[in-house]
Amino acid sequence: MKKLFLSLALLSAGAGLFAQGLTSKKGTPILPEARDWSISFDAVPFLDYAFDKTRIFSNTVPSSAAGALDYQTPITLVGKYMKDENTAYRVKARIGFNSLTEKEFVAKTGTTTGETVENSTTTSDFNLTLGAGLQYYRGKGRLRGFYGAEGLIGMSKDPSKTFEYGNPIASANPGPRDLSDNKGFTFGIGARGFVGAEYFFAPKMSVGAEFGWGIGFSTTGEGTAESERWNGTSVVKTTNKTAGKSSFNMDVDNASGAVTFAIYF
Repeated sequence: MKKLFLSLALLSAGAGLFAQGLTSKKGTPILPEARDWSISFDAVPFLDYAFDKTRIFSNTVPSSAAGALDYQTPITLVGKYMKDENTAYRVKARIGFNSLTEKEFVAKTGTTTGETVENSTTTSDFNLTLGAGLQYYRGKGRLRGFYGAEGLIGMSKDPSKTFEYGNPIASANPGPRDLSDNKGFTFGIGARGFVGAEYFFAPKMSVGAEFGWGIGFSTTGEGTAESERWNGTSVVKTTNKTAGKSSFNMDVDNASGAVTFAIYF
């Protein structure tokens, strides 16, 4: 709720600073026009930094497909194309893959000379979000209300790990030890309606707030975890499955409001 109050405060401040008509002093249109494109950003990190510089480092990024079905999330691009002055096509996209390999040196088994070998752990995850919808505007001044609907699909894979070891499994190093922890893929689909307002504080630049209500379904497939150990004569590998899950949601999807900054060009 604090984020929404900050946004409204900016709107009020802008109203006092820009009370002239719908063109700038140079004659530039304030409101977007037909065929304009727009890119919008999550304004919360900027507000956090402006009002409390310590909070910008504590923002979290949703990694699941279900979490990515909200309107404005970090690392998700939201764009619009103005069909006419009161109608826009809205799209959103996120394609992300992350991989991190961490290495460490450990003592080599069976040596007393201080010789070392290398262990490594690789962590990776994947996120995909795609959405499309229609947005309709109402109002003629700088403050314009809007409403609309959009559909969303998402696919993700929570952080999975693979392990590599410099020392082999043997009687002197019997284990057990992990080889991999592979998470199942999550697929999500949803639809939502939304309502909000944008205030154009400068030519084709706005801050806005939005609330939405939606329906979403997601399902996660099975995962596997592999380990190995020495049984006294040979290496035994074991694979265990982790159960999948599914969820269905029907609720307000951003109860505290999404705060956005948009540029039209």
